[in-house]
Amino acid sequence: MIRRERLHALLELEEQTFIANHPKSSALFERSKTHLLGGVPMHWMVRWAGAFPIFVDHAQGSRFWDVDGFEYLDFCLGDTGAMTGHAPVASVAAVSSQVARGSTTMLPSLDAILAAELLSARFGLPYWQFAVTATDANRFSIRLARHVTKRPKILVFNWCYHGTVDETFATLEHGKVVPRVGHIGAPVNPDLTTKVIEWNDVDALRAALEPGDVACVLAEPVMTNIGIIHPNPGFHDALRQLTRETGTILILDETHTICTGVGGYTTEHHLEPDILTIGKPIAGGIPAAAYGFSETLAERVNSSIERDLSDTGGIGGTLAGNVLAAAAMRATLEEVLTPEAYGQMIPVASHFTSSVQAVIDEFKLPWVVNQLGCRAEYWFRASLPQNGGEAASSSDADLDRFMHLWALNRGILMTPFHNMALMSPQTTFADVNVHTRVFREAVMALLELD
Repeated sequence: MIRRERLHALLELEEQTFIANHPKSSALFERSKTHLLGGVPMHWMVRWAGAFPIFVDHAQGSRFWDVDGFEYLDFCLGDTGAMTGHAPVASVAAVSSQVARGSTTMLPSLDAILAAELLSARFGLPYWQFAVTATDANRFSIRLARHVTKRPKILVFNWCYHGTVDETFATLEHGKVVPRVGHIGAPVNPDLTTKVIEWNDVDALRAALEPGDVACVLAEPVMTNIGIIHPNPGFHDALRQLTRETGTILILDETHTICTGVGGYTTEHHLEPDILTIGKPIAGGIPAAAYGFSETLAERVNSSIERDLSDTGGIGGTLAGNVLAAAAMRATLEEVLTPEAYGQMIPVASHFTSSVQAVIDEFKLPWVVNQLGCRAEYWFRASLPQNGGEAASSSDADLDRFMHLWALNRGILMTPFHNMALMSPQTTFADVNVHTRVFREAVMALLELD
């Protein structure tokens, strides 16, 4: 339905507009190349839709402003890191108070206890540990699973994402486990450490676990980073049953699926993981993560680690559980990510989903849209994918970039690398309506109806 010549012509025009509108960001990007690798503080930032990244001046609630003076509706929200909205009042107050009294001491605080109590009440797991990032929480959980099971391998789902954990940068190619394209400096071939199967494939799961060499299954309750892919009915029941039957630790990563509700997908759907990991939004934008244990697993861990060797196992970090992060977690969990906040965010996401679907229906596009809590996403394919392999096969880099750049030039930031929108407590129905108008205009331009 879309001529490639038309798409490429529009993309070129949008890039010219972007460059013309952002002279200050352009100048800062050129300056940054002197001392920042690739001109950016984190190398993947070179992949933003424009010719260079936008440099941010400040952010508040569901919006941010760049150095060229433009205001943006932020549907990216730090790829879930700012799902609370930017600068949430309670989190800012807690951080401001604590930073004046010290940021890190390598000692526990009352806020650490309160944060753990709040996490336990939300997710149902009694014992918790803190980390700086969800990557660390996942990495430490994998180590503990290998330690208590004495097994070498982990199992993940094709095209999963669990931060920068080495073992998870694996995919399936003609049925074999191979490194993900672009994986840099892999310490070993991932087929030595990892089994990979497709999401929703119970038969493959059973076959992978039966040999008894898998320490843990690491999974999001719903796949998100390759697009929102819900579990088929009964899949989680089978996952829990098969992991228990084979003595395999089940780790559920709620870092993105916390968008489902106050207790994430785990609480909403009564799941029973052995370990739950979470990071990103739980401290209102301050780097912090946590991982919780079931009663049974906590006993196995405690009884197997000698006190005098507790600092040599490769788990922890000098800044993990620092008092500043603990204060931010306590305030965010208690006062920001509340049932009332989800009561605002989820209906707005439903409005986003139905509005995008209305445009798809209006123009009879072979596209689909899906929702998980306060997260929504659309694909350029005719049906919802059932697993990561299907989702990855529908990638269209040029069309993705055009949709992102078209939105960006009209004051809307979407999550990079896929077409995901996240709602904060401050995002409104009117904000969604702005996106719907811009989305519809992009479709009309692509279909040459303008």
